[in-house]
Amino acid sequence: MEVQQFYYDNKIVKKFLYATMLWGIVGMSVGLLLAFMFLFPNVTDGISWLSFGRLRPLHTNAVIFAFVGNAIFAGVYYSSQRLLKARMFSDFLSNFNFWGWQAIIVAAAITLPLGYTTSKEYAELEWPIDIAIALVWVGFGVNLIGTILKRRQRHMYVAIWFYLGTFVTVAVLHIFNSLELPVSALKSYSVYAGVQDALVQWWYGHNAVAFFLTTPFLGLMYYFVPKAANRPIYSYKLSIVHFWSLIFIYIWAGPHHLLYSALPDWAQNLGVAFSVMLIAPSWGGMINGLLTLRGAWDKVRTDPVLKFMVVAITGYGMATFEGPMLSLKNVNAIAHFSDWIIAHVHVGALAWNGFLTFGMIYWLVPRMTKTTLFSRGLANFHFWIGTLGIILYTLPMYVAGFTQALMWKDFNPDGTLVYGNFLETVTEIIPMYWMRAIGGSLYIVGACVMIYNVVATIRKGSSIEDELAEAAALSVVSKKRTAGETFHTWLERKPVQLTILATIAILIGGIIQIVPTILVKSNIPTITSVKPYTPLELEGRDLYIREGCVGCHSQMVRPFRSEVERYGEYAKAGEFVYDHPFLWGSKRTGPDLLRVGGKYSDNWHLNHLYDPQSTSSGSIMPAYQWLVRNKHDRSGTASKMKAMVSLGVPYSQEDIDNAQKNMSVQATEIEKNLYADPDFAKSYEADKKYAEENGEEFIQMKDREIVALIAYLQRLGTDIKIKNSTTTLSENN
Repeated sequence: MEVQQFYYDNKIVKKFLYATMLWGIVGMSVGLLLAFMFLFPNVTDGISWLSFGRLRPLHTNAVIFAFVGNAIFAGVYYSSQRLLKARMFSDFLSNFNFWGWQAIIVAAAITLPLGYTTSKEYAELEWPIDIAIALVWVGFGVNLIGTILKRRQRHMYVAIWFYLGTFVTVAVLHIFNSLELPVSALKSYSVYAGVQDALVQWWYGHNAVAFFLTTPFLGLMYYFVPKAANRPIYSYKLSIVHFWSLIFIYIWAGPHHLLYSALPDWAQNLGVAFSVMLIAPSWGGMINGLLTLRGAWDKVRTDPVLKFMVVAITGYGMATFEGPMLSLKNVNAIAHFSDWIIAHVHVGALAWNGFLTFGMIYWLVPRMTKTTLFSRGLANFHFWIGTLGIILYTLPMYVAGFTQALMWKDFNPDGTLVYGNFLETVTEIIPMYWMRAIGGSLYIVGACVMIYNVVATIRKGSSIEDELAEAAALSVVSKKRTAGETFHTWLERKPVQLTILATIAILIGGIIQIVPTILVKSNIPTITSVKPYTPLELEGRDLYIREGCVGCHSQMVRPFRSEVERYGEYAKAGEFVYDHPFLWGSKRTGPDLLRVGGKYSDNWHLNHLYDPQSTSSGSIMPAYQWLVRNKHDRSGTASKMKAMVSLGVPYSQEDIDNAQKNMSVQATEIEKNLYADPDFAKSYEADKKYAEENGEEFIQMKDREIVALIAYLQRLGTDIKIKNSTTTLSENN
């Protein structure tokens, strides 16, 4: 038997590990800053690129794609080579994967704070970066599949199945959710509108969690937990059931993010049914991971690596029990839009992803540097302070979520809302926000301790070099099943067939849910009174997107008595047919805005955005003073309208030709309304006089950004006229 010598590529693993730790601190620090903004909303007062709305997507992208993404690549590149007994297929592709991914992260870190965003959850990056993501991801996939094809190990271990499933599914999700029509170098509109866009987005959004934050980490669990415990995986058969049932069921569950929304009921109910089924494969994987440690619990008590992994797997089990529970309509009616969801998300992120990554780093670094961990005591300290941080973060958020839901739905005996002022529900949970900030601080302190420990370990060990290995050459694999060989055993040595079957498994659910919603027009009935946005309102909507307002405000009134009483008529699917992208939101830090049009004066909106506390004492909304100062660039309005026409919005050529004139007329009317406030008139004239005396350009109020945003806000919900609100309330009681 021919034995071949080769080198494992440890240097690429080292690069991804270092990037994981760097971006982990960056992403967590941004998250901690955001947590303190709930307590000190104007801590970055006047700095547009440090505003909450712009930093929130930076935090989620940095943690998901920079921290967790680099950890995935580090673990996959390390484990795949050893499981397949082969160096990665191409050193060029490995380095292209690394440097391309870091370039994408840097691009995100620049563009998101500058306001270049699509506003779609976990998919906020604009179209050139989306293309780069696709190219780098395909490079990673080619490298992985190429390594599988040249392997020296006949059968592919379960971890490889999960890596393949991740590659295929993330590629499909990213491409279909990112279909957008470019308007300029950093501006685009989703090709889907309203309800269709919401369904595609949460098909992607839920499965970004499933196939980026879960399946690759399950692959890492199946490799690193047995390695750290020095025991085989508990059940091979359970791993087969776990893999196939998980990738088939998960893809259907996205609509549970849209329960009680304007999404058709059949799609909502499909999402509920498959979400409930998810608990079986998810807990099967958790049980397989935990029972791998049977007989090794003495080691768990002393080994920090196993401590991190046990809590990680437990966190996975908790999150995947809670997910199906939250998909039940009666539970979702309470939890959705509240801080309960924040707690749920962070159980998965901090415990499952964070702790498994930390355990993997503590296991990998000493082996790659051929030494022992610098300080086991510091690693144990990291474990305990990190665990305490998770508890102090999540438990108060659960309390906050329940508090919000109960206050939102509380009625007086006479049928009026007990807490009619939304702000009352915000001020009540400020103590919970303090606890979250403390918990987040402890968690990031633990991460900093880990970096110190890792750096000290690297300094005392050998430099990380490629590792010499040898293995017997793999003979030609028979295409036919041998006698006594099961179908799955045969499949485990056939990467092409396994990949094709995995692709079919994940496509079925997506096709059945999404295609009817997009192609069957009767699923989204039209409303004749709903008209396209005026040019100024369209520009204002883009400003709303730029500032990340959707991160705190929903535009989806659900058919509950409490919501109809508080906000107005519940949302209809036909209201959103011209919305590219949809802006339904997923969190209510502030009230729903679907029916805000005409509720307040133009002056109120200006004052509220310039100084929120002046109109709403105790508000935690940050100020957006640059909107009042900045001149609004409306040079691209015609291009935006033409793009909308391509997407089916019925603007006429006359509408496009007269866009500038129509914007000026509407803006002038808003400016006139603002003059009704004597304080505004006095301040405005003083600014004008100052500019003239100092030879500075004076920007007319009608030409400023705030006017376009006011135009959009005043439009919201005004297409639907309700003649008898009492009847509507009783019908939805």
